[in-house]
Amino acid sequence: MTATIPTFSLADWRNAHDEQKVAAELVAMCHGVGFLYLTDHGVPRDFIDRYFGLLSDFFALPESTKALIDKRRSLHFRGWERIGAELTGNRVDHREQLDVSSEYSPYPLDIEPAYLRLDGPNQWLPEQALPGFHATIEEFFDRLGAVAWELMEVMSVGLGLPRDQLRHIFGERPLSFTKLISYPRTPAGEAGVNAHHDAGFLTLLLQHEVGGLQALAPDGEWIDVEPPPDGIIVNIGEMLQAMTGNYFVACTHRVIATEPRFSTAYFHGPDLRTSLAPLDLDPRFAEAVAASSRHRSAGFMAKRDELLTGHADIASESAPVFGQQMWNYYVRSYPEMVEAHYPEEV
Repeated sequence: MTATIPTFSLADWRNAHDEQKVAAELVAMCHGVGFLYLTDHGVPRDFIDRYFGLLSDFFALPESTKALIDKRRSLHFRGWERIGAELTGNRVDHREQLDVSSEYSPYPLDIEPAYLRLDGPNQWLPEQALPGFHATIEEFFDRLGAVAWELMEVMSVGLGLPRDQLRHIFGERPLSFTKLISYPRTPAGEAGVNAHHDAGFLTLLLQHEVGGLQALAPDGEWIDVEPPPDGIIVNIGEMLQAMTGNYFVACTHRVIATEPRFSTAYFHGPDLRTSLAPLDLDPRFAEAVAASSRHRSAGFMAKRDELLTGHADIASESAPVFGQQMWNYYVRSYPEMVEAHYPEEV
């Protein structure tokens, strides 16, 4: 029987008499499908409605206005992009996007390793183009980041670690990023975003009423991940898969939109220099991986050179550090932009 998407309530955690029991429930969900509905998260409904109103307003702007922050101008791969600008698995994604990340002073552009060049500023429209948009995106980062930090605490407890351990490893310049997305109807035989894993640590997704997201169940069937009325969808990224020795799994997912839809994915991430070496977990977690062919064989998104030589989309090994994992993503998904800004790295 095809798996279903489980639900986890943060109220159960906040009110828990037995924290270990509640945390173990979340960890089991991350070991299973790797997708879950999160309820009682504390993000106000009125904020979500206001946010999606501004998101709709942004994508309704004239292309000439959005082009003021064209992603191709950014040395840090941030900004607006037209439909078809991103590749997933070397296939075109049919979605329009705005990418925004945590902002830090950039490193020198010739710094090595190259992945440190991902730190830097966002591109923002003039305030008069869409009043309140910049401030609302910053509020979005604060609110979704607070939820992610709390989830990490639950995960730490469920993995038998000190409750602040996952937060501690995030380092001094945690780099989270957000994709604000507008999907037109997906052309026949194509995808709004093709099947993939998220490269980061933890993803929190808001969908605006319209479905289209699908997750690949352990039995190989696609599950429709319907928009929950007041919930957030959470899925595991490849970084947590690597750090838990494949006990957590980054679930393959895709979007096929039968009607126009908006969504926003918040990717909670650490300092680019953060090691992806496995955490020091109780042996029972490794034993569970060894006992499951699905977990033993769980791979990572292939690098661009692997895709070009015929490898499967999900076939590679994890990078050693988070920044390299993210650099592999940009080289794979935006090869022309990487070549334009950093030809020596292609």
